[in-house]
This record gives sequence, C-alpha cells and structure tokens, in this order.
Amino acid sequence: MYSEILITSIAFALFIVCPRMAGMLHVICENSKMPLFKTAFLGSLIAIPLILFMVWMFAKFGVVGALIFCVVTDMLAAYLLKSISYKAGFETIIIAAFVFLAVKVAPLISGVIIQ
Repeated sequence: MYSEILITSIAFALFIVCPRMAGMLHVICENSKMPLFKTAFLGSLIAIPLILFMVWMFAKFGVVGALIFCVVTDMLAAYLLKSISYKAGFETIIIAAFVFLAVKVAPLISGVIIQ
C-alpha cells in the first residue's frame, strides 16, 4: 500500500514538472523580469489548492470537467499576464490550445499505433 502511493505520487510529481511548466515559467519571467526561482516557488505554493480542486473536478466530472477547469485557469493566467505583456498573454492562450488539442488527439493516435 505505501509503496503504491509513493510510486503513484512520484509519477504525478514528475508529470507536474513538465516542459509546459518550464515554457510558461520562461514566458512569465522573461516578460515580467521577475526572478525564476522566487516565481516558481511562490507559484508552486499557490498551485497546491488549485491542483486539489482540479482533482476534485476530475473525480466529480471526469476528464472534461478537469480540462474545463484547466482551460479556465490558463485563460485567467493569460488575462493576468496581458497586464505585463500582451505577447505573454497571447502565448499563454496558444500553449493552452495545444494542451487541449493534445489531450484530445493523443488517445486517437495511440489507438492507431497500439492496438
């Protein structure tokens, strides 16, 4: 039991640390001139309740509910970032669109390749 929760939790942590997060951190810090580590640390603390709410949305409404919540948070981030830079806000919207598209297309592609 303990090893399973540890393995699944480590796997989830590794998914959270993903190229999208690095890309968004780069966009935010490059356009705001804020320090990388301070932004990442404080942002990570703020994200904990949001992640838990996303998990609740998934448990209650499935992947579509969780995706809707995630798209809303991306749009809120884009809105906040536009006060720093319209380019940063627009890049956030583009990245969100690619993530949403990937979640929809990945099962189709894997279904064709792995039968």
